[in-house]
Amino acid sequence: MGSDNVPTWFWWLWFAAAIVGHFGLYLSIYNRLNAFGFPRRRIKQTEWVLLITCLLTPLGLAWRYGDFLNAVVWGRPHWSDFPSGLYAYTLVCLATWIYPGIGWLWTRPIFGFQRLPVAKRVQHVDVQQAVAVPLALSAKCRFQSRWPMNQIFQLSIEEKQLPVRGLPAELDGLKIAHLSDIHLTGHIASDFFQYAVERANEWQPDMMMLTGDIVDYDRCIDWLEPCFGHARAPHGRFFVLGNHDTRVCNPADVRAEMTRIGWQDVGSRVLDHSIGKTAIRLLGNEAPWFPAPPASASPSTPPTSDFRIAVCHSPDRIGWARRQGVALMLAGHTHGGQGRLPLAGPLLSPSFHGSRFASGEFYLAPTTMHVSRGLSGVHLLRLRCPPELALLVLRCVPS
Repeated sequence: MGSDNVPTWFWWLWFAAAIVGHFGLYLSIYNRLNAFGFPRRRIKQTEWVLLITCLLTPLGLAWRYGDFLNAVVWGRPHWSDFPSGLYAYTLVCLATWIYPGIGWLWTRPIFGFQRLPVAKRVQHVDVQQAVAVPLALSAKCRFQSRWPMNQIFQLSIEEKQLPVRGLPAELDGLKIAHLSDIHLTGHIASDFFQYAVERANEWQPDMMMLTGDIVDYDRCIDWLEPCFGHARAPHGRFFVLGNHDTRVCNPADVRAEMTRIGWQDVGSRVLDHSIGKTAIRLLGNEAPWFPAPPASASPSTPPTSDFRIAVCHSPDRIGWARRQGVALMLAGHTHGGQGRLPLAGPLLSPSFHGSRFASGEFYLAPTTMHVSRGLSGVHLLRLRCPPELALLVLRCVPS
């Protein structure tokens, strides 16, 4: 095919789409890399390799095939002049528009795929204005907190009427305060987290669930009591750990301190609980960073007489929860993507599913899943993605 049959705009469109596909390919790899339980050092090293490769590959191709690209810009090359190496790589990049591109597009929040319609009341609170002390403790936090549109202290308190299939009638109206991704690093004062727990207490929840990433540094283990020791829930306060809790010298120290202040550890365990005459089975899953619950405790064909709640760190455990007959799964880990674009929603999300389950309410039969955006993070920047205190009112689904 000669250049007379290939308009100039076609070349521009071809390479523009390939460049978008190139960055989409690396973004997809980055998201899924962070879903593995690899040691932190290995992940960080791999991220740097990915970043350098992502940036240098287009530059290397431009240098290697400069004559052809100059002809595209200034001349009218023949299709037969298209170098085979450049052609092959651009085809790979264009293929990402099909996979994972179509799946990514279809799971955007605006399309509602597997999302659960939920009635909610939302209150936004500037916590810095609500407490008497500066929340930014480090120079890094003080600097980044002043960036335009940064919402790290703009707490979103969201009361949600969450429909749950299989919810026993006796539990209709059960109130669960869902907290996640605390990330005690020393950058943000403990007053921020104390305030969130106080607001949860005012709501008078029946249960509290904390879905991991509690402490990043050993020096912050002493913060657990002032942050969470005053939490109140008559039917129990439960927690699991997350990948960032592996950063302390001994994660067992976090478990021990949380247990000492009255929280129950469900990490890698199955606990039988009851509210009134209704049996509840709590299944904790911290995989892949900690062992999953033993298979003998979580049969693939569960009894139908109990109501099952999975307390997980990552939404990637949704397949496991469905196999266990879980009716309600709570998770965090993804921080809502740290930022959300208009219409497109989040891009970054450390999950095998990419940004599909970055935050929100989902239903994948038989499991209703709530994924929290979390309260904090090691990245002190949130754009259109405020920290979340989720107050869940469970509702029966009419037959």
